[in-house]
Amino acid sequence: MRIQVFDPPMCCSTGVCGPSVDSALVQFAADLAWLESQGVTVDRFNLSQQPQAFVSTPLVKESLAKDGNECLPLILVDGRIASKGRYPNREALAAFAQVALEPAPKPAASPCCCGPRPSTKGAEKRGGGCC
Repeated sequence: MRIQVFDPPMCCSTGVCGPSVDSALVQFAADLAWLESQGVTVDRFNLSQQPQAFVSTPLVKESLAKDGNECLPLILVDGRIASKGRYPNREALAAFAQVALEPAPKPAASPCCCGPRPSTKGAEKRGGGCC
């Protein structure tokens, strides 16, 4: 399985450059890294930095000619268009790649907030709650 992401022109694909952080791009980058950890091949191209990839990929070139930059980001899955004009969430990416989406792990319970504190000699027994 191969997913190719064709980004609009921007300084970087991570969303952490410039004066403000784009949280959607940060999340999308994390979701792509997760896909790679699931064995999916992911290629990402930025129009301002890698224009040749856009020109040499017929579906991308045709989409740009028809819709302009409005079609970006353009997501190809095994050479077919899966998404245009938006960054899909992890659930959609998992579906595109036919990868099972595992639920997020539950955080471990804090040892200090698990019930009453044990009494110590000479101290009052305290009720439940945090330390």
